[in-house]
Amino acid sequence: MKILYYDCFSGISGDMNLAAMIDLGVPGEYLKQELARLLLKDYSILISEEIRNGIKGTKVRIQTEADSYEHRNLNDILQLIHKSGLNEKVCSGAERMFRTLAEAEAKVHGTSPDTIHFHELGTIDSILDIVGAAICFDYLKPDRIISYAVELGSGFAEGEHGTLPVPAPATVEILKNIPVKKGAQPFEATTPTGAVILACNVNEFTDNLSFRIQKTAYGIGNRQSAIPNLLRVHLGETLARPDQEHHSLIECNIDDMNPELIDYIMDKLFAEGADDVFITPIIMKKTRNASQLSVLCSNDKKEKLISLMLHETSTFGLRTFSVEKTALPREFISADTRYGKVTLKKAILPNGDSKFKPEYDEIAAIAKAHNKPIREVYREIMNDLSQEK
Repeated sequence: MKILYYDCFSGISGDMNLAAMIDLGVPGEYLKQELARLLLKDYSILISEEIRNGIKGTKVRIQTEADSYEHRNLNDILQLIHKSGLNEKVCSGAERMFRTLAEAEAKVHGTSPDTIHFHELGTIDSILDIVGAAICFDYLKPDRIISYAVELGSGFAEGEHGTLPVPAPATVEILKNIPVKKGAQPFEATTPTGAVILACNVNEFTDNLSFRIQKTAYGIGNRQSAIPNLLRVHLGETLARPDQEHHSLIECNIDDMNPELIDYIMDKLFAEGADDVFITPIIMKKTRNASQLSVLCSNDKKEKLISLMLHETSTFGLRTFSVEKTALPREFISADTRYGKVTLKKAILPNGDSKFKPEYDEIAAIAKAHNKPIREVYREIMNDLSQEK
């Protein structure tokens, strides 16, 4: 299993993250080409190797024209992303991060996510930082992203609304229920952009390093300080064995709600980080038909998902259980078939054998393009794969 581990001993910002990803192996030119799909104008991305406090790393500078600043709302940015031609995984990842930013900013300013205008966060460099993060994760394809506690910094910072305490109010809102530290740096060490990259993509926050480090990268920040202003990121792998973790199972019974609405709620639960969401038909007292909504999630996502379930469903209460989740190490590979290349999810069994299955969305697209039953396309692809063995 491929692990991406963030060591934010000096915080994290959007440009530090891009720099660390490039230092880790994401080709700079590839990143620039993908970001160019956004059709943003009047900017340049400069990538260089530098030394900071005796440590070699990568520095990313995004330069924009003075008159290229625009006030953008959430819808403006989402349209920009989804019209870009970037792949769906990148678009959905970027959308998740911007929605989280919008919710945090709206709460801080007492308005709604749809009407909030991103000030600093709507500038070209912030858009490139967030969409760039989604591109880099898609390129590296880690099976799991882990982070140590996040350093926030200290003091005060200047922004659109004047002098604000560090961490910025939006950063605090984004990092709710996430382990943080404060005071190692005398400046804003973690920005809202850096915070949302972690909050929306990290699967677990822990200092328990239990994997083999294969490569270490450093993204260089903009400050000079006694503690090096660097973002350190490790790429490594775990042993080929099932990954056992303590998770939470949240459940509620619903018998007084339009079933069509549950589909919408399921999508929101997945978007907020649920590992799995499923519905079980049940019979309640007085033989009322009902649905049991079950949500499996990592412990750091539990409170957010509980809040969502209480707000979005008609339930008056729910129950939670601590469960041990066993997940096989897995990776995504590409295989040749009669229909061209198809993405497979490959899992490694404890005895070293493997099993795999094609990605549903690709099979569905092939069936639609060739006007064939999906079960026939699935059978043909599985036959092709078995013959390759």
